[in-house]
Amino acid sequence: MPSLSMFYGIIIYMYYKDNNQHHTPHIHAMYQDDEVILEIPNGKVLEGKLPNSKMKLLVAWVELHQDELMADWKLAVDGQKPYKIEPLK
Repeated sequence: MPSLSMFYGIIIYMYYKDNNQHHTPHIHAMYQDDEVILEIPNGKVLEGKLPNSKMKLLVAWVELHQDELMADWKLAVDGQKPYKIEPLK
């Protein structure tokens, strides 16, 4: 499970070949003990939660990096290592 980015204590992951359970492009984001699975590119929560302030940051980051996330999704589904993505600053 490679991490794609990390900012403000949020770590974003994308699993290899992870299209069976949710059947849609998505990322996993963790902050302390919370985890959320967020659909790309629309930011819909598929599962879990983050504190509201962290969720707003995550959604903003996803909006900024939709194209990169979709490219990484295609790599990960094919079993290839996705590229790192610039953190939110």
